[in-house]
Parts: sequence; structure tokens; C-alpha cells
Amino acid sequence: MGFWSGIFRSRDAPKNRTVGSNYSFFMGGTTSGKRVNERSAMQMTAVYSCVRILSEAVASLPLHFYKYDENGSKKKAIEHPLYFLLHDEPNPEMTSFVFRETLMTHLLLWGNAYAQIIRNGKGEIIALYPLMPDRMTVNRDEKGKLYYEYLTTTDDVPINKETTVRLSETDVLHIPGLGFDGLVGYSPIAMAKNAIGLAIAAEEFGSKFYANGAAPSGVLEHPGTLKDPTKVRESWTETFGGSHNSHKVAVLEEGMKYTPISISPNEAQFLETRKFQINEIARIFRIPPHMVGDLEKSSFSNIEQQSLEFVKYTLDPWVSRWEQTMVRSLLNKEEKKKYFIKFNVDGLLRGDYQSRMNGYSIGIQNGFMSPNDVRELENLDLIPEEKGGNTYMVNGNMMPITQVGAAYRPKGEEEKDEEVLELEEQDNNKSGNNDSKSRKDTVPKWNNS
Repeated sequence: MGFWSGIFRSRDAPKNRTVGSNYSFFMGGTTSGKRVNERSAMQMTAVYSCVRILSEAVASLPLHFYKYDENGSKKKAIEHPLYFLLHDEPNPEMTSFVFRETLMTHLLLWGNAYAQIIRNGKGEIIALYPLMPDRMTVNRDEKGKLYYEYLTTTDDVPINKETTVRLSETDVLHIPGLGFDGLVGYSPIAMAKNAIGLAIAAEEFGSKFYANGAAPSGVLEHPGTLKDPTKVRESWTETFGGSHNSHKVAVLEEGMKYTPISISPNEAQFLETRKFQINEIARIFRIPPHMVGDLEKSSFSNIEQQSLEFVKYTLDPWVSRWEQTMVRSLLNKEEKKKYFIKFNVDGLLRGDYQSRMNGYSIGIQNGFMSPNDVRELENLDLIPEEKGGNTYMVNGNMMPITQVGAAYRPKGEEEKDEEVLELEEQDNNKSGNNDSKSRKDTVPKWNNS
């Protein structure tokens, strides 16, 4: 018994499968007694909600492939093959939204996202296919170079046999999550399995309570000796067990009496435990509570700020991880100097209609936004060039600081200043003492009259 208890206690300790690979938790055991893995955790509503929020947020963001201009500005590199793969269809079987949603789900559950890079004979990337993280192993060869081993099964293609395929680093788009070695990420589900296990146990407790007719379990006491106690127990369960038998009246014979032995959900703080575990799971994925349905501490005044913080502190790190990994894996050394990949999160940061219009007005009046810049942000048709759609304007009341007070100078003084400047330019072409003398002679005297 001591040997087996030692094994089950060791389930809470992480075990490294292979050198360079990700950590996993043996058999997924938890202190609550519930087995937790990536698939069973998704049956917990809070986990499913958090994963869905983040995966759909990343998948719905506009993803563009840009090229630097000679003047340092950027434009969409629509002619590049990667633009179509990233923006529209990574492969013939799925859209860009589904592809990114799938990889982000893998990243949130297993801590790693993998996609196979398919190239043609010229070395150009023509497709990207997602790979299951639980069938991927990352290792180093004898020269210290990374390689990937993927287990293929009939689930991929029915004609395939179960075998292991070895892929080089250049053939895999690998997006790692948080980890200790910087190469492979940890599974958030494995790291927080005890919190998720407690939430599953609380949910199961509530389910069994109502399955038992919302009545606590108890003991049937008999003053004498029963010949077949099992038969009595089964008869009691069949007659009074389950929600469909609730509120039935029990008739006890031969001096038998029923004594409840389990505590009520109220005494067990059932609702408080379930509510706390929902916030605990939201904390794992850094999701604001109001986004998973907990509006207790949310109000009209702070819910917008919480949404902005979600973009800044939750979504931005994931987006940066995606962008930098795709640039590293999909572009060669020369292309990295000319191209870059960017998610557009501006749509999530936009305020209400009045705030946006006030901001656009300031931008147009101060000359750093054109009408077409505003219309493009609002997804409106652009104004033609000949009608001033790309014209940058400033407020007519604004002037250079050097001309402040010019309107209050004596009449004719501005003309004198212009003549002085012209004479000084002519004198600059002369040399020696004549140059100094000319400048001295051309300095006008102010008329104080």
C-alpha cells in the first residue's frame, strides 16, 4: 500500500519527458481527486469561455503583410505569396480565421502551437497546416540542432499508418508559450490543474446533489439485524434517489429511521466556491471577470477601462508572440529587412462614436490626418484625390512663432525686412571687407516716429 500511495502522491510533481521537450504532469492527477488534462478541462465552462475569448480575439484581428518603402513608410505587400496565406487561406482546407483560432487554442491548452510549413521546389511557402501539440516532441540532435518528431495516425489521413515523422526546424512554425528554456512552453492547464480540478469537483458535487433529489445522503438505522442490507439500500435508492423522486414521502417500518450525514451546500459554501474558482480560472488566462459573466464588481464607469486593459495586458503579449515568431520562421534573412507582419488592434481600442469623432476633428484640424485617413479607419469609401480626400489642412488661425505680432508692426516695416533679407543674400556672395561693409550699410534704421 505504501508503494502505490507513493506513486499517486508523485503525480503532482512535473516530469520531463525528453531533453528539450515540454513538461507534463503524470496522469493529470489533482489534489481534489479529479483527473485534469487539456480535453477534460475544456468541459469546464470557465476554461472553455477563456479559451474561446482569446482564440476568437486573435483570429478576428486583421492580419496584414507589409513592406517598407524607400522613405520609411509602409504599404501592404499584396503581391507577396505570404500575404494571401496569412490574410486569406493558409491552406486549401481552412480560412485564416480558423487557422489562427486552432493554433491559439493549442497554445492556450498545451502551451505550444505547431504548424507544418509546406514549400515548393523554389523554396517558397505555399501552405501552412496545423499539427497537434500532444503528438509533437522537440529535441536536439548530436550537433545541438533542433528537430521535431511528429506522430501521425489514421486520424490525420485514413490511409496513413501510425509512424513518426522527423521535421527540421525550418519546416515547422512553432509558437511557444511561457516556459523556462525559451524553446518549449508549459501547458497552462497542467500548471493550474489543482485549481481546475477543484472547479470540476465543485461542479460534480452540485450535479450529484441534485441527482440525489436535492437531499443529503444519510444512514438508514434498524434496531435489529438485517438479513440483506444491500437489498434495502437498493430499494431505498430506487424509490427515493434521483431528482425525479424528490419530495416523495418515505414510510419506514420496523423502527427504522433515516439520519442525514452529509452537510448541505449552504454549509459547504458551495456557491462561493464555484464563484471563486471561476475567477481563479479567469486569472490563469488573465481575462477580466466581466468577460466570463462575473459582473459583480463591474460598472458602466470601469467596464470600458477593463476592456482596454484586456487589449493592452492580455492580447498584446500574445499578438507580439505571434508576430515575432512568424517573422522568424516564415521570412529569410533578406526578407526580414524589407517585410514585416502586423496584427491591427486599433479596432479594439476605439472608443465610443462621440470620442472617435472628437479625435478625428483634432487630427484633421492639426494637419496630421486627412479626410481619407479618417474614412479608412471608419471603413467608408474614400474621397477622390481631385476632391481633396488626401489633403492635409491646418487651422487658419495658426502661424509660425517667428511671425507672432507681425500684424501690430508699423506699416511698411515688413517690406523693409524683406529688402534687408534680399540685400543680405546678395552681400553673402561678396568677400573680404567689401562684404562686411555692405552688410553694415544695408542695416536699416527703425523709424520710431
